[in-house]
Amino acid sequence: MPQIAQLAETWSSQIFWMLIFFGFIFFVIGRGMVPKVMATVETRDRQIASDLAAAEAARAAADAEEEAWRAQANRQRAEAQALIAKAKLEAAQASETRLAKANTKLDAKLAEAEAQIAQARSGALKEIEKVAAEAAGDIVTRVAGLTVDAKAATAAVKEALNG
Repeated sequence: MPQIAQLAETWSSQIFWMLIFFGFIFFVIGRGMVPKVMATVETRDRQIASDLAAAEAARAAADAEEEAWRAQANRQRAEAQALIAKAKLEAAQASETRLAKANTKLDAKLAEAEAQIAQARSGALKEIEKVAAEAAGDIVTRVAGLTVDAKAATAAVKEALNG
C-alpha cells in the first residue's frame, strides 16, 4: 500500500497542519467564542434567577396585599353588620316608643269611652226608672183606680230592677 509508504514522509507535515488547525480552533473558538457563550449563559442564568426572585417577591407582596385586602374587607363587613344591628335596634326602639305612645293614647281614649258609656248607661237607667215609675203609676191608676205617689212608684221600680 502506497499510503503507508508515504506515511513516514508526510507525518510531520500532517502533524504540523493538525496543530495549526486545532490551535486555530482552540484560540478562535476556545478562547474567543466559548467565553462569550459562557458569559451569555451566566448572564442568562443570573437574569433567570433575578426574575425568579423578583417573581417570588412579587408573589409574596401580592399575597400580603391580598391578605390585607381580605382583612380590610372582613373589618368593613363587620362594621357594616354592626351598623345594621345598631340601625335595627334604633328602629325597634323608635317603634317601641311610638307603640307605647299610641297605646297610651288608645288607653286614654278607651277609658274616656268607657266613662262615657258608663255615664250614658247610668243616665239611661235613670231614664228607664223614671219612665217605668210613671208607667207603673199610670197602670195602677188605670187598673186599680188608685193614685200612687211618685216616690213609692220609683222605690217599687228600683226594687224590681235590682232584685
